Amino acid sequence: MQSTWYRPLLVLVLTLAAAVAAATPTAEDAKFEALGQRFLDEFGRYSPVYATALGDHRFDGDLDDLSPAGRARSAAFARDLMRQLSAIDRQELSRANQVDAAMLENQLRYSVWSEEKFRDWSWDPLSYTQLAGQALYGLLARDYAPLPERLRSVTSRLEKLPLLLEQMRANLVPGRVPSIHAETAVKQNPGLLSLVDELVVPNVGVLPEADRVRLERAIERARAAVQQHQQWLEKELLPNAKGEFRIGRELYDEKLALALMSPLSRQQIRSRAEAEVKRVRAEMYATARQALAGREDAPPMPESPSPAEQQAVIAAALELAYAERPARDGVVPLARQTLEETTAFVREKGFVTMPDEPLEIIVMPEFQRGVAVAYCDSPGPLDKGQRTFYAVSPIPEDWQQSKVDSFLREY
Repeated sequence: MQSTWYRPLLVLVLTLAAAVAAATPTAEDAKFEALGQRFLDEFGRYSPVYATALGDHRFDGDLDDLSPAGRARSAAFARDLMRQLSAIDRQELSRANQVDAAMLENQLRYSVWSEEKFRDWSWDPLSYTQLAGQALYGLLARDYAPLPERLRSVTSRLEKLPLLLEQMRANLVPGRVPSIHAETAVKQNPGLLSLVDELVVPNVGVLPEADRVRLERAIERARAAVQQHQQWLEKELLPNAKGEFRIGRELYDEKLALALMSPLSRQQIRSRAEAEVKRVRAEMYATARQALAGREDAPPMPESPSPAEQQAVIAAALELAYAERPARDGVVPLARQTLEETTAFVREKGFVTMPDEPLEIIVMPEFQRGVAVAYCDSPGPLDKGQRTFYAVSPIPEDWQQSKVDSFLREY
């Protein structure tokens, strides 16, 4: 799907923007920076939702075109940029522009590969639920513009939401969708309505009457569209989701190279990972011996342990750590408390300079839950002075206590 390659562009957009503003020492640098400027000027037309996330607010009232024609236009844009990029002599670029050119080429290749070979638009409903949720959340989470202006953009996107959901259903092939993806999408989709109820409805009164009436109508149509989509997810997609979640060796290797932008093979990465696991577990063993020193119930702790002895000691020390965990409803408050404590500690010790940008720990939006326990949501590189959110998922209310205990022990 076209959003696949817009999400990793935070650093690239920032560096391209800096490059465009810099002097151009060679003719090839001038060509590249003109190409970079074109990219910055036009990419938002092909993914307005992620343009908003990056801080480009020219397209805040629009939504991505997920139709076959829309996806084809996005791929054609990427191919045209690759063609122009290939005509530039990289050896004549400044070192900074060589790096940016490599990053841009990789992202453009990633875009075309995702559309034409990976084809996640046909089997990954989670990319769609997150896109739809971000379309609204990105307009309301930060005060980058006056609230009435942002609400007018919300109105426009809500009016377009039924078509977006229709395009999603047309793209997805239920038989290719993995069941776990379908199950998670069923749980995430209602988060669209929670965004409307929590972030939009309480603020409709700030609009003039005509704008307010238009927004209220858009909300009702969007609410009906989301409910219709929920029925489709539950009645059509979920029962027929028989796809394999493993993408296979060939696709995995290609995706890995593009995602990491690295020539390292899967086996080379695995070898490095295995060596790192061995090193870290040795450190864990040394730390565990210190934590268990003097305890009568500690297992044998020889200087050179066997794998079984090493595991027993690490597990015993982890049991001590597991005993210190928050209450079921205390995960987010604990995160806020520990942020204050660690920030104060770092400032007191002077380890590093603390950033001035505000950081706020928030409850994870419902449309994002079910994938990660927490994530960092930084403002777009083109937005200035906006808050960074660290979103923490609350424990689901329907979890049994045994599952809650297991979760809290791990995290």
